[in-house]
Amino acid sequence: MPFADQLLTFSLAFLAYQLGRDSLEFTFSSRPQQKMSPSDSDLPKGKYPAKKHALKIKKNFLSKKGEEQTESTLFVAGGEIEPIKYCDQTKEFRQNRYFFYLTGVNIPGSAAFFDFKSEKLTLFLPDVDSDDVMWSGLPLSVEAAYEKFDVDEVLYAKKLPSFLSKFESSCIYTTDLDNVHDPNVAEMLVPSDPDLFYALDESRLTKDEYEIGLLRRAAKITDNCHLSVMSALPIEKNEGHFHAEFTYHAIRQGSKHQGYDPICCSGPNCSTLHYVKNDESLENKQSVLMDAGAEWENYTADVTRCFPLNGKFTKEHREIYDTVLKMQTEVMDRIKPGVEWEKLHILAHRVLIRSFLNLGIFKSGYSEEEILDRKASLCFFPHGLGHLLGMDTHDVGGRANYEDSNPLLKFLRLRRPLEENMVVTNEPGVYFNPFLIEEFLIKYPKRKEVVNEEIMEKYMYVGGVRIEDDVLVTADGCENLTGITSDPEEIERIVCDGINKGRSHFHVIA
Repeated sequence: MPFADQLLTFSLAFLAYQLGRDSLEFTFSSRPQQKMSPSDSDLPKGKYPAKKHALKIKKNFLSKKGEEQTESTLFVAGGEIEPIKYCDQTKEFRQNRYFFYLTGVNIPGSAAFFDFKSEKLTLFLPDVDSDDVMWSGLPLSVEAAYEKFDVDEVLYAKKLPSFLSKFESSCIYTTDLDNVHDPNVAEMLVPSDPDLFYALDESRLTKDEYEIGLLRRAAKITDNCHLSVMSALPIEKNEGHFHAEFTYHAIRQGSKHQGYDPICCSGPNCSTLHYVKNDESLENKQSVLMDAGAEWENYTADVTRCFPLNGKFTKEHREIYDTVLKMQTEVMDRIKPGVEWEKLHILAHRVLIRSFLNLGIFKSGYSEEEILDRKASLCFFPHGLGHLLGMDTHDVGGRANYEDSNPLLKFLRLRRPLEENMVVTNEPGVYFNPFLIEEFLIKYPKRKEVVNEEIMEKYMYVGGVRIEDDVLVTADGCENLTGITSDPEEIERIVCDGINKGRSHFHVIA
């Protein structure tokens, strides 16, 4: 067939497949089958609660500094557009998270000032550049900023030096001087005070109703994107196609940014925890692991799903999947305020050990307690159970201790009791990675002794399984914000439906 005809045939086939893909029904755990399309009615109402956040920061700051600091003030410069070196292009803009928390403003070159005494919040917009207006149009006006943002006063940046001079007698705290370009302004500021960072992080630790609304929207978009990846296998021939499919559907739903670079891996690559290549062929692979989260107004989801490439789990893949699902489910049942995250992490290890004893990967002559004491499970589950989630994928306030002498706890990013309105990820995993085996098993004879290496070898092709959901801690338990199913039989049906639909479209075109 001539190349032009081949191209036309493929284009028509893709179009037909696309039409089928866009009409997919979305399936969610414990919910009826439904079409899922985020709408503005789902979004929180009103303005981003900047003043509420400023007062929360003040309260946490004074709890450390004492009431004598009531006349202190806070200044934070927002992010700026950064040029790419030796090029007239710029890097993707991502707003300073502390600045956004204080203002809800996503405009590059802005700044904010909060007076603890008067509790007045002032926003400084970048000065209008007439040359830039010619190319990019008018920026947001002062009047429009009053309408859009929850602030008491809006000024242009040129007024900043004279404005700050009125507060020279008080301490003007700031995070850093990175985007403070006027030396006279810099001299007035007190940067990098640890109590300020404590106050900022503690304030962001728990989410208010508005923030939870943004996280819900990010979660819904992410659900749809993961479902689309599972359903599009006829046109996915390498890992990069998973990445493209997820991003395509995120942008279509209004999410132009992801919270982090997606992890799209297949087969043994699924054992690499932070896989970054995303470009290998799917040929001769059985398993897929997709870790990706869409972002909405700087708040991000973080979700991982695994599925079989041909629509049917192999025996070994299903056994490991069921192990991880059991780990996650037992943790989920116990998430509530006051629970120590470390205890849930150890519980996940215990569930893994029990499963591996049943599968024969751990030798039956050893008890659950002995295997845990030897830390043999670390080889297969080396990372923490999960982390805080918000504007950052690994959000602030977790009090991690990377110097911990206990390797089972060393990489936990959350080391404090759960609180109501925390949002955390619940993401246990099991991996068969030669580098992990060498580092955490072979070098430790007491750990190696409990493993049946012949049986373990049968699972190496699976690579790894991780199941990750975003979870809101409620007053008496938790709410799973992630809707895309993790039920293995539902996943098989979704993948098979996508394969069959794709085949029928290609058959019709042919």
